[in-house]
Amino acid sequence: MTPRGYDELLKEFKYLKDVEKPRVNQEKQRAAELGDRSENAEYHAAKEKLRHIDKRLFYLSSMIQKAQMIDPSTLDHSRAHFGATIRIIDQESDDSFTYTICGTLESEPENGLISVHSPLARALFGKGQGDEFTVILPHGKKNYEVDLITYIDIYSLKKNHRNESDYGFY
Repeated sequence: MTPRGYDELLKEFKYLKDVEKPRVNQEKQRAAELGDRSENAEYHAAKEKLRHIDKRLFYLSSMIQKAQMIDPSTLDHSRAHFGATIRIIDQESDDSFTYTICGTLESEPENGLISVHSPLARALFGKGQGDEFTVILPHGKKNYEVDLITYIDIYSLKKNHRNESDYGFY
């Protein structure tokens, strides 16, 4: 993942641990003071929230420990790799598509942020501008050509709507 993605994980972990969990614990304590816990909906809801928070904290802790950080801005941009933003052209329809290869936790396929583990990202790795390649996608076999490779901070993309002008492509 990117250093920024790692920072986002840490930020969420810290917020859940230091802010959200204590707040929900107080809700649970206040609800418990109301009496009979067997029919106390507020108490049971707070317990359920705490379970979800603890599960998320466990997951985030695991991801933080396993994270491998790569700063894509420091890599060569003549070939497709982690962090590269790549415009490809469908050789059948001449439609162009722009994707950024990112970590699994950072991916948002609907916004063009594809996981390093996706079939398209795996097919793109190592390709240079002008290279043609074939990939088997869920909707069938597709032939593409790499049109442009660049680096764009994915967190600036998440804040904006993704369209060709966001990339400086015309």
